[in-house]
Amino acid sequence: MSHMTANLVPRLCVRVVSASVANISTATMPLKFAANLSMMFQEIATVAERYKAAKDAGFQYVEVAFPYHESMESLSSAKKAAGLEQILINSYPGDISKGDLGIAIFPDRVDEFREKLEMSIQYAKALDCKRMHVMAGKKPADIDEAMLKKFEETFISNMTYAADRLQKEGILALAESVNERVSVPNYFLGHPHKALQYVKKINHPNLKVQFDVFHVQIMDGSITQNLKEQFPYIGHVQISQVPDRGEPDENGEICFPYFFNLLQEMGYNGFVGCEYVPRGSTIQGLKWMKSIQN
Repeated sequence: MSHMTANLVPRLCVRVVSASVANISTATMPLKFAANLSMMFQEIATVAERYKAAKDAGFQYVEVAFPYHESMESLSSAKKAAGLEQILINSYPGDISKGDLGIAIFPDRVDEFREKLEMSIQYAKALDCKRMHVMAGKKPADIDEAMLKKFEETFISNMTYAADRLQKEGILALAESVNERVSVPNYFLGHPHKALQYVKKINHPNLKVQFDVFHVQIMDGSITQNLKEQFPYIGHVQISQVPDRGEPDENGEICFPYFFNLLQEMGYNGFVGCEYVPRGSTIQGLKWMKSIQN
């Protein structure tokens, strides 16, 4: 396929299904979009200040990937003042400056995992948040089979513990497959079916899949098949365009009008997290959402 032809594919897709865009809001249950305050509204310095911006932009729901560099009090106060519902946070990721992106897989950090989970719970409770993505972590590039087995055993044990502990607080635990091809090399759940695999293996009623269509498309494609296969286990959905992780519009590989209609046809009644990086102004980039809601 030529470069020119490849660029036409997503635009053609949108034109073909464009008549369905107006129908999205008339389906049995409108989708509930949540602004991701870690990635959107970066024109504003602090996450706390972004709550008001999200409210002013028309959002009722928000999620925050990494709230831990700001105080619980400032975030809680800002959320309440804006009158928004906090639908998701990530668990404490570890020391990102040292390469951490989750610590649930490490046998020598189990005590730290449990300690930081308690801190994450305190943030969730302060924000009245009922979902938490428990981040797995990155495995060494040169890992051998014996160490991989230890990581797997530790992950299963930690996720079982987290699902139990979070259930006592009324918080749903989530596991997410994150692509290791582009975004996070060596992420433990680096295949589109890995999160589902462990959710099934652990088999805990308080552990579900976080389905991020950006990661699924990069790792595997076959979005329809993947969504249908994982749907009974999905507790949260996130969106962004491929390849640039921008707004979910026509400027990329994913045909979002089709995807949104598919979610509704399948009866999805959860939230859709807008985990994308605006290509320019956050507000100007919200045209995609306004076209759906009109």
